[in-house]
Amino acid sequence: MAILDVEHICKSFGRTEVLKDISFSLEESQVLSIIGSSGSGKTTLLRCLNFLETPDKGTMKIRDKVIFDAGAKTGLSEAQIRENRLHFGLVFQSFNLFPQYTALGNVMLAPELEAKGRPDYKAKKKEIHAEIEAQAMELLTQIGLADRMNNYPHQLSGGQCQRVAIARALAMHPDILCFDEPTSALDPELTGEVLKVIRELAEQKTTMIIVTHEMSFARDVADVAIFMDDGYILEQGNAKELFENPTQERTKQFLRNYQS
Repeated sequence: MAILDVEHICKSFGRTEVLKDISFSLEESQVLSIIGSSGSGKTTLLRCLNFLETPDKGTMKIRDKVIFDAGAKTGLSEAQIRENRLHFGLVFQSFNLFPQYTALGNVMLAPELEAKGRPDYKAKKKEIHAEIEAQAMELLTQIGLADRMNNYPHQLSGGQCQRVAIARALAMHPDILCFDEPTSALDPELTGEVLKVIRELAEQKTTMIIVTHEMSFARDVADVAIFMDDGYILEQGNAKELFENPTQERTKQFLRNYQS
């Protein structure tokens, strides 16, 4: 059974159609890479999945449960949107860390806020805090930042900030971890450390959707791939087959430009 089903998603901004009849499925433990030129709709698709944008048409399902239906008579409440967002963890291009919190504080922040809604929070506040802190420390250690937990974002390199952002997303235990150009804001020498963490997550069978311009990385780490152009999915399928033997002329042209 697919963990994610996206069916006939459309999104416009004014008269500009950005997503045009987007449909795809993702199996649990798969890594999906989404490639295409700037302006092809990749980031808007991620934002729709994470409920940062609302599609005009279409449906989205998690494990066969409908979490969005543009044709529904009533829209989603804020509480439902917050609940649906928990299925996805989004790592942004520009880190989006809170400068007033340490690396550890950034990773703990969302779980702490969520815990405050628990009926047993007041009675078990210290215990819950200790559990969240232990989990955050474990995640930061896992991504190689055990010695940087108490550093603030301005004391970290771009690669370290992006790794903190990955740990922050993982702290909410999302079904699907999403990356929007995770290395685009980094110097080339820092790109490798972030890609290494993502590669390790793939080896651990973390379900991921990765929007990236790192073509060789997308080919090697992904199980399946989607090529988007002008708001459409022009081609999708096995990642290595799509990269090595694309069927659409536009896909061939795009890949030639990146490989030249």
